[in-house]
Amino acid sequence: MKLLDKKIYLASRSPRRCDLLRQIGVDFELLSLRSDAARGADVSEIALPGEAALDYVARVANEKAAFAWHVVQCRRLPARPVLAADTTVTVDGEILHKPANLDEAVHMLERLSGRTHQVLTSVAVHHTHFAGQFTQTSSVRFTILSAASIKAYCATSEPYDKAGGYGIQGLAALFVEHIEGSYSGIMGLPLFETARLLRQAGLPLA
Repeated sequence: MKLLDKKIYLASRSPRRCDLLRQIGVDFELLSLRSDAARGADVSEIALPGEAALDYVARVANEKAAFAWHVVQCRRLPARPVLAADTTVTVDGEILHKPANLDEAVHMLERLSGRTHQVLTSVAVHHTHFAGQFTQTSSVRFTILSAASIKAYCATSEPYDKAGGYGIQGLAALFVEHIEGSYSGIMGLPLFETARLLRQAGLPLA
């Protein structure tokens, strides 16, 4: 499949995903989806009853990509691959979403303290005759966190726009004893798998 240009649409508001795409030389145009629940999100990020974390993250990423591709068609935008992703953190089989407030952020970090948890990032790419997806799972072990460390971290802005209440690329790097998997996947976009999907969609990458 030959693309009209070497650009994609990124259906994400995450600055970290923007930085990661730039890191591998992918040119993109933002195609933000509405996420304000009060006004009605374009794609619901509420887990279905009994939905496993792996099923949840894959479903949400795929629905975001499908909706964004629909937007491209409705607006008659240039046909380019659409990339969407979703990241979730799970511990004891429970999905940890973005904390809504200080109490939730503190509670999440207390649960992760001294334990290993999983970070799942699903990436979906849709294009004219292509729909591909991959979900990457990494394990992250935190050191035992003191109440003072948790309080200090939650006093920053870092926990509140990130699944699980932390960002590995920021101050929370001090908490991480060990990771197994993809560092970029923990950040929100596993680069190896993402590049493979984009190549399959027709984007020329080195």
